[in-house]
Amino acid sequence: MERIRRALFDGELVLYYQPKVNMRLGTVIGVEALIRWQHPDRGLLSPALFLPVIEDNPLAVEVGEWVIETALAQIERWRDNGLHISISVNVGAYQLQQPNFVERLRALLAAHPRITPFSLEIEVLETSAFADLAQICRVMNECREIGVRFALDDFGTGYSSLTYLKRLSADLLKIDQSFVRDMLDDPEDLAILEGVLGLATAFRRHAIAEGVETVEHGSMLLQLGCELAQGYGIARPMPAAELPNWANVWQPAPGWLGLAALNRSELPLLYAGVEIRAWARAFEASLSGVHDTPPPLEYHQCRFGAWLNAGGLAGRDSPSSLQAIDASHRQLHDLATELIDIKAQGRNQEALARLGEFYCLMDALLEHLKAQMNRG
Repeated sequence: MERIRRALFDGELVLYYQPKVNMRLGTVIGVEALIRWQHPDRGLLSPALFLPVIEDNPLAVEVGEWVIETALAQIERWRDNGLHISISVNVGAYQLQQPNFVERLRALLAAHPRITPFSLEIEVLETSAFADLAQICRVMNECREIGVRFALDDFGTGYSSLTYLKRLSADLLKIDQSFVRDMLDDPEDLAILEGVLGLATAFRRHAIAEGVETVEHGSMLLQLGCELAQGYGIARPMPAAELPNWANVWQPAPGWLGLAALNRSELPLLYAGVEIRAWARAFEASLSGVHDTPPPLEYHQCRFGAWLNAGGLAGRDSPSSLQAIDASHRQLHDLATELIDIKAQGRNQEALARLGEFYCLMDALLEHLKAQMNRG
């Protein structure tokens, strides 16, 4: 505890900044301030290694106020250099529940009169917000009165209800990265993510996705109607000095610009692609020995095959296109059966060596589905 206090007063704590962007427009909408400890002996330490130590201690308030003050001063410096950008800061439950939190926030803002309060956003964990709902609601409302915005962080991982969401005056829902990271091949995570986006729309909130690590993550989010994102696939957290140059040169992935959200009638195609990837992931796990039992090898028994046989693509396109999808799907299952047979003969390395061929067939099937969406 005392070592962390000394780090605060010795200037060893630093802020890194991770950009937040609108993928469809290709614009930078702000940054999130992330605390780090530049330890003289152990190097740059993540907050998970020291913040839990002070979580319910008055030192957490001192560190939290330092973060806000540093962020406000950084907004001023960037503004002086022509970069107008907002910063979001993470505030813990202990600091947020202090009786004088709003008063202290006003004082910090008053020390930077050139900064509009709208340039500051406070992120609070979903679970922290519900610890003392009445108190948090009061704080949020008072902060909004002075122009400071709120975001619910890691949304979807807590125990939110529609009643709680209605009472909390948060402007932004931050979708937890665990759902975003796995949505490409986990239908349940995709369903959760779609549900959160539906809640945001219903309650007229904005939503931003954390954990965008690849171009594919961003493309799927845009197809679901989520334009705002942050993650390593966009930019890693960086020192303040590096951000202006990054903001000047950053370009979104070519496929993101103008990518429209899917119609509701096209969403089953998106889910179908995820089901195929999930089946393929399970197949690879069985082939490599991670799982003993392979997923259904009969083409009509997997979830995509059952959906296809139930008329999932009925009325969407010409019979020849539907036949191409069916044929591609059968080829994928035929190869999977062949590779399982090769493994059963003890030729494991030979089977694993042909996984590239397996994934080429899977990609061809996904391209067929993508073509159906483009025609929608």
